[in-house]
Amino acid sequence: MASTKSRSTTAKQAKPKPRANAKQKASPSASTGPRTKAAKAASAASKRGAKSAAASSGITSKSPATRGAGAPGIRLGFLGGGNMAEAMVKGLIAAGDAPASILVAEPDAARRRLLAKRYGVGVTADNAEVQASAPTVVLAVKPQVLGEVLAALAPAVTGRELFVSIAAGVMLARIEQVLGPHARVVRVMPNTPCLLGQGASVLCAGSRATRADAKLVKSLFAAVGDAHEVTDEKQMHAVTALSGSGPAYVYRFAEALVDGAARAGLPEDLARALTYRTIAGAAAMMIETGQDPADLRRAVSSPGGTTLAGLGAMEEKGFPESVRAALQAAARRSVELGKA
Repeated sequence: MASTKSRSTTAKQAKPKPRANAKQKASPSASTGPRTKAAKAASAASKRGAKSAAASSGITSKSPATRGAGAPGIRLGFLGGGNMAEAMVKGLIAAGDAPASILVAEPDAARRRLLAKRYGVGVTADNAEVQASAPTVVLAVKPQVLGEVLAALAPAVTGRELFVSIAAGVMLARIEQVLGPHARVVRVMPNTPCLLGQGASVLCAGSRATRADAKLVKSLFAAVGDAHEVTDEKQMHAVTALSGSGPAYVYRFAEALVDGAARAGLPEDLARALTYRTIAGAAAMMIETGQDPADLRRAVSSPGGTTLAGLGAMEEKGFPESVRAALQAAARRSVELGKA
């Protein structure tokens, strides 16, 4: 699925400039599990890099936000104020962005009030206000309504603004076609751990986006985790299947571990605590040591021991095949959404 032509680079910098308009309702998304020492260190390093990058690029604005065309205080706009938009807002402010430099368009009044109160950002119900005010506009609406939102934006596109789409499965060519011949677009596939600053995001630049555009977008998502880039958009289907959908696979695995432990006689609260810490610890081992997962697995699989007995049962039940099948099914669905 993923082609060898891809360039995957990790970014630890940050500071954005957005524009936005929203036509979606927020849908809560929960992330569970303890944060490891390694994860905290990685997040802190990301935020330090973000502050440095933003300072050198002059993205940060400390001046009060103003409304209207070309509003000088607005640097970043969001069309849609759902969970992913909130995760980015939270990460960017933590990395040093001024709340007054961010404007969020969100149709739900209660959600607007929450974002304004919690983060101090500007809010509006009007997508056009974000488009007219922000040099960088994050399209954070659901794929089902993105076409309608793009069509409304198109007449006012000048080519001076940068659009960043996080709509799953929506191809760059489709966005560029609707927005017109001057639109600069970068597509990003983030994931829900961005809510805790532990995300894994992958970007792909459109045909008219510049290297500076890609660098800026990478810095935005580095504020909420790791940011990588691919040059072949087809790889975004595999990215969607892996990091986009992957957290749900891990949660499903955690459910099975908790259930199995409970059936083995553990109280549910203890089963959950041990499961969450085991998953977090195993992830930290892979990240901190840099060792291949297979090597780490073999290191704890003593001949004739309990671990090998458990792994053998997983093999018998087709665990590896089911995981591969899950990624293939998710990637196929991403392709289908891209054609819809």
